[in-house]
Amino acid sequence: MKTMRVMALVIALAMVVAACAAEPAATTAAGGTDTTAAGGTDTTAAGGTDTTAAGGTDTTAAGGTETTASATGETPYEHLNQAYAGEFEGTEVVISAQWIEAEEDSFNAALQPFRDATGIDVVYEPLTDYETALQTLVDGGDPPDLAQIAQPGLMQRYASEGFALPLDWINQEQLEADLGPNLMLAGSFDDTLYGVFYKGDVKSIVWYPPQAFEENGYEIPTTWDELIALSDQIITDNNGNPWCFSVRHTGANDGWVATDWFEDVMLRTASPETYQAWIDHEIPFNDPEVLEAAELISQIWFTPDYVIGGTDGMLATNIEVVQDPMFNDEGPACWMQKQAAWIPGFWPEGTVAGEDSSFFYFPPIDEEFGSPVLGAGDMFIMFNDRPEVRATLEFLATPEGAQGWIESPQAFLSPNRSVPVDWYTTYPTNELAPLVAEASTFGFDASDLMPAEVGTGTFWTGMLDWISADGENTEAIFQEIEDSWPSG
Repeated sequence: MKTMRVMALVIALAMVVAACAAEPAATTAAGGTDTTAAGGTDTTAAGGTDTTAAGGTDTTAAGGTETTASATGETPYEHLNQAYAGEFEGTEVVISAQWIEAEEDSFNAALQPFRDATGIDVVYEPLTDYETALQTLVDGGDPPDLAQIAQPGLMQRYASEGFALPLDWINQEQLEADLGPNLMLAGSFDDTLYGVFYKGDVKSIVWYPPQAFEENGYEIPTTWDELIALSDQIITDNNGNPWCFSVRHTGANDGWVATDWFEDVMLRTASPETYQAWIDHEIPFNDPEVLEAAELISQIWFTPDYVIGGTDGMLATNIEVVQDPMFNDEGPACWMQKQAAWIPGFWPEGTVAGEDSSFFYFPPIDEEFGSPVLGAGDMFIMFNDRPEVRATLEFLATPEGAQGWIESPQAFLSPNRSVPVDWYTTYPTNELAPLVAEASTFGFDASDLMPAEVGTGTFWTGMLDWISADGENTEAIFQEIEDSWPSG
């Protein structure tokens, strides 16, 4: 599990936010302190404190080498230059990902300048039930040329089976300057690069209706106890349900919202070393510290009237619409939704992020573990090796490969440290920057790093079983997940 160890607390989001929060010319942190959980060293941005369980050395954002992907100038990438020279005009490249609706539009906006400049027909094919659908294409011998992968463990499986192709041809010096060594490690298997990180997500936020909060005298909670007290107050006031929460997603992706909750709470109740050991299976999946997190989570999920629709609603309501009652004309029917920064793309038509709903930081629990942030990232892997496919992947590795999405209403924080600061003008990325810059720990999504049999398998289904049991049989359900851990 050594490969997993270097990935567990990847500090990419911290580096990105350093670029957002600092002046463009900044190169390193000013006066930040660093506590390392696994022997690695890290330079922290914006004077914040960073706890890293990554085992590697990294530098701050804004220190990457700027990449210029231009149709008229040279780039650091061989095949991209050839593409801009028109050498691959008329060819086709197929990309698959799980991004649909608003995210699909944003990704196409990012791809369009490359299509226009090169004449390559880049066909984006979004897949529902993504992991299963992609596996079916791979097994059938018809995979896309490039595929988005959210779980490094899944990338490793495709690489070990010989389906994902090594990226030993790409300019890794440039790529490491832009992404940093930890994300290079996170995209590697057996010391070979297979994945290029493209998109970052921040998960430790809770969406709420600010105007309704103000009208009812509700204050933003800054501790777990205040969060519980606010939930109780909403019920006492007969103002509906405190929480908009469900775990159903399109296709067979149910359960991951629940694992995000678990990881965020674990980062707040256990040390980075324990979080890492949980990922590496150096402690059992149902370790007492894991069960402690379960007990805290149950205070919200299973307290009567806390969650709109109760456990039946959690299991039956799609996450893309579960927050809709927050925007009812007569006032919110549910008040808080813990979800990543992309969720405004699924709000009802006419609602505006930052006005109709804003976010607050998911509060800390144990003072000893500070104010952690949970994040994740999406990488691209290559299934078919042709010059035009290489050129497309190289484009996605440049800042310009993400620009159209960054500047869209569904903007994200790019893991590319050369992205200019002034591109981040869209809410919520402009406000996520200081939140992440001030974080004490940056935790990469644990389920994404666990073996796929667990991380996107029994962990997901176990959470569904736990909700179906209304929070009962906790120890038995977690023992089942522990028993499912692959040997070897």
